[in-house]
Amino acid sequence: MKTTLYIHNLKCPNCETIIIEKLSKLKHITNVFIKRQYATVTFEHETAKDIDLVKATLTKMGYPPFGEKNNLIKKTKSYLSCAVNKK
Repeated sequence: MKTTLYIHNLKCPNCETIIIEKLSKLKHITNVFIKRQYATVTFEHETAKDIDLVKATLTKMGYPPFGEKNNLIKKTKSYLSCAVNKK
């Protein structure tokens, strides 16, 4: 199955790289693709539970899907994640 999620706090190519690397390590998640201009992440998965895992992972990283609160803590996490992992 293929799913596309709209996410908050996607700012730069480095954010894309961090998200792709992290999600690609999750079991049953493959072909992760991001369109920064639309703030979307698309991925292939096996079950609906995989979607919940991806959403939880994104939220923990500071990139919550639309529909979830995007508070200052989550915004800060995304900025820190991006800054610390600059390549």
